[in-house]
Amino acid sequence: MEVNRDEAERCIDIAEKYIRAGDREKAVKFLYKAEKLYPSQKAQALLEALLRNGTAAGGGSKPDMNGDGGETRRRKPATHSSAEDKENTQANGDIQHEYTSEQLEAVKRVKKCKDYYEILGVTKDAQEDDLKKAYRKLALKMHPDKNHAPGAAEAFKSIGNAYAILSDTKKRKEYDLYGEEKPQHTTNHRHRHYYYDDYTRGFEAEISPEDLFNMFFGGGFPTGEVHVHRRRTPRRHHRREEDGERRTATVTHAMWLQMVPLLLLVFMSLLSSLWVSDPIFSLSRRGDYSQERMTSNLKVVYYVKKDFLKEHQNSLLRIERQVEENHLDNLRTSCWREQQYKENMMMRARYYGDRELYRKAQQMTTPNCDRINKLYGG
Repeated sequence: MEVNRDEAERCIDIAEKYIRAGDREKAVKFLYKAEKLYPSQKAQALLEALLRNGTAAGGGSKPDMNGDGGETRRRKPATHSSAEDKENTQANGDIQHEYTSEQLEAVKRVKKCKDYYEILGVTKDAQEDDLKKAYRKLALKMHPDKNHAPGAAEAFKSIGNAYAILSDTKKRKEYDLYGEEKPQHTTNHRHRHYYYDDYTRGFEAEISPEDLFNMFFGGGFPTGEVHVHRRRTPRRHHRREEDGERRTATVTHAMWLQMVPLLLLVFMSLLSSLWVSDPIFSLSRRGDYSQERMTSNLKVVYYVKKDFLKEHQNSLLRIERQVEENHLDNLRTSCWREQQYKENMMMRARYYGDRELYRKAQQMTTPNCDRINKLYGG
């Protein structure tokens, strides 16, 4: 089903163009196609709005989306006040996105927050696990595909930006030290509870909130640091440019000085590699490591060269312990990857409300974790 997602999104885009052009019959046709390819809340919401207004395809019945004669799953509309209905009406035609009062309150809470810690709902001594847990919870609630309350998109960006800054050790220290720059004074008066003009609050991450969300719920998390730009106010900008020009020559010289230790390190590594001997054993059959052996304790298979016993007879017990330790390290790494993949798939299924995908994720096996339990008793 995942392979059809891009095609389904393309069909939704085409349908939205027909909606804006007033051709609702063709819009419904492409929305039906999108639902068959990859069911989504967005396509369902558009179809429901078109069919509810009685303007689609001459009021015809909705075809079966599942291909098995069953009824298509539809979300029960959330109840809200008439004032919320007015806020929730979109500019494109008659389409309305519904939201609950709880979703609207969640958006307002984020907008009222005065710092990144308050946005994520964590303390200033929060660890990486606390930040990840808070981000997962808030991002799922505030994603624009799920929360259609006014301002949800900006709140979602604020949450992503807050996590990107606080999860970077260097930038978090900078943020804690200098705080947020005060916004510019403008001629028009703004509401006091909207503390900043935009979601970045003076610190902007190079990774977008959508990319960050996809890394959490659609794949692995990046291993490198997230770089951010410190925004400057106009009154500081000119002075800093002049300072930057004066420091250019100094910075260039410093960069070359910093390169010298690195070059020496590379040179020493090349020299040391000339005296590095071949490993005593290998966990896989390759090259000269053709003689299969097995440890006496955990029965781990490993491979050695033909002259192994002649050279290492007296250190056999030590070598076997090293074999088992290396084998355990490999199993732990593979087990962690299996668990992460399974967890991400379950989280993705919960977000999209896909019961079949959730069932498959639950049934995923973790063979390397099972091997650890079998060999080492957990």
